Amino acid sequence: MKDIKNRLFFTLTVLLALFTTGVAGYMVIEGWNFFDSLYMTVITLATVGYGETNPLTYPGRVFTVFLILGGIGAMTYIFSSITALLIEGELKDVFRRIKMEHKIEHMKDHYLVCGATHTGLSVCEELTKTRRDFILIVLKEEELKKYLETGYCVVTGDASVDETLLKCNIKSARGVFCTLKNDKDNAFIAISARGLNPALRIITLQRESEPAMREKLLRSGADIVISPFHIGGLRMASEMIRPSTAQFLDRMMRGSTGENYRFEDVPAGEKAAGGKLGKWMRAASGGALVVALKNTINDSYQINPPHDAELTKDDVFVVLGTPEQVAELRGRLS
Repeated sequence: MKDIKNRLFFTLTVLLALFTTGVAGYMVIEGWNFFDSLYMTVITLATVGYGETNPLTYPGRVFTVFLILGGIGAMTYIFSSITALLIEGELKDVFRRIKMEHKIEHMKDHYLVCGATHTGLSVCEELTKTRRDFILIVLKEEELKKYLETGYCVVTGDASVDETLLKCNIKSARGVFCTLKNDKDNAFIAISARGLNPALRIITLQRESEPAMREKLLRSGADIVISPFHIGGLRMASEMIRPSTAQFLDRMMRGSTGENYRFEDVPAGEKAAGGKLGKWMRAASGGALVVALKNTINDSYQINPPHDAELTKDDVFVVLGTPEQVAELRGRLS
C-alpha cells in the first residue's frame, strides 16, 4: 500500500514539475502570459503538433527542444506506471484498501479477531454468517492481501501493540478474540485490549493444558478462556450420549445444508420493560423462537418462559432463528 502511494505521488510530482517548468520557462523566456504559456506547454508535452501559440525566439526554440525531450521520457514513464497499476490490478487494490480503511474508521460495536489461525478463521466465518462487523488482525502483508480478497476487513500489525489496536478502532469495539497459537501472546493482547477499553468482552484461547494457565489468562484481562481439550471432551461425550442433539447443534452452527439458524442473545431494553413476553413472541408467524429468558441481575434463566412473563430492561431473550428473524426482533425492541 505504501509503495503504491509512493509511486502515485512520484508520478504526480513529475507531472506537476514538467508543467511548472514549461509554463515558467515560456513566461520568462518569451514573456508570454500564463494562459499562452500553459497552452504551449500542454501541446508540447502532448505532442499533438497544433503549431506555436506565438512566434518563438531562438532561446524559446532551444527551451522547447529540451522540454520535448524531457517530456517524452517523463510522459512515457507516467503512462507506463499508470498502465502497470491498471493491468496488475494494483489500483483496484488501492481503492479497495481505501474503502476498507474508511469503513474501519467508522465501525462501532464490532469485533477484533487476533490471528489468522484455524480458530481465528472459524470465528471470522461465524461472524460473517451472522452479519457481524469484525476486523482480522494479521502479521504479514501477504496474509492481508489473501484475506482482503474474501471481503474481510484486515489490518497488519502486532495485536499486542496499542498502535495496532487503536488502528482497529478498539475504543468503539464490542469484543476481542485472542486466537494466537501461544498463550503468552494471547495474554499480552488481553492486557493491551483491556487497558484501552475496559468495557470490552475478551475471549481467549488456551493452548496449554495446565490448569494454572487458565488463571493467568483470566488475570491478564480475559473474560472467558476456551480450552480446546475441555470443549473436545464435552463434544465427544455429547456425541455418545445425546447424538441427535449434538448433531442438530453442529448442523445449526455449520449451516452446511443451507440452514442458517443460530441461538442469539437479544437484550430486552427499555422498550420492553414492564410489558409481557407474549407481545414480542412471533414464532407462530415465522419469527424467532424465544427459548429462554435470562435475568442478568441474578444470572438466572427461565427455560421456555410463558407468554405472561413480565419483562425488565435487564432481561435478555435467548432466541433461536435465522439472522433475518433475529434482526427483525432486535429492530422491534430498539
